[in-house]
Amino acid sequence: MKKLTSCIFATCILLTCLAAAPPRTPQQTPEKPAAPPVARPGDVDTIEHILAATYDVISGPPGPRDWDRFRSLFYESARLIPSGRNDKGAVGARTLTPEDYAARGKEYFAKEGFFENPVASRVEVWDHIAHVWSTYESRHAKGEKPFARGINSFQLMHDGSRWWVLTIYWEGEDAAHPLPEKYLK
Repeated sequence: MKKLTSCIFATCILLTCLAAAPPRTPQQTPEKPAAPPVARPGDVDTIEHILAATYDVISGPPGPRDWDRFRSLFYESARLIPSGRNDKGAVGARTLTPEDYAARGKEYFAKEGFFENPVASRVEVWDHIAHVWSTYESRHAKGEKPFARGINSFQLMHDGSRWWVLTIYWEGEDAAHPLPEKYLK
């Protein structure tokens, strides 16, 4: 029950942050995003390194994150897409830019420790595209019991010189939808 309460709490925080953004009207056209900061070469040279950098840059004790490092991992039109169920059980998703995620996460991360790490990953690669199915655990402090788990679905692209994150689409588990054992190995 405590785990379910923690997952519900994490989901409520996420949904509150996401609901705060006003919906875009059809008349609004998004501005072309600025070019991302230059990435650390060791963050983007392999699939394993870009995944590790993604988890690392959002993880830490309460306080600021290195949002320029975060932005440097993402292709200019990249998206982050959290999904989940509302209180009536309807599934929905919200599309965020890396800038949206950083803006919404800034206040939460300033107050809360957050450490997310991969538990298991499945990687598929062909030519310049890769898909990684990454099971994660989230903690408020290193060594604590996870307060949330789920799956991050990463879509990556290699442009000939480095890897880029195109999309991270994720869903957290809940009591009615636990992670299958096959995604924990």
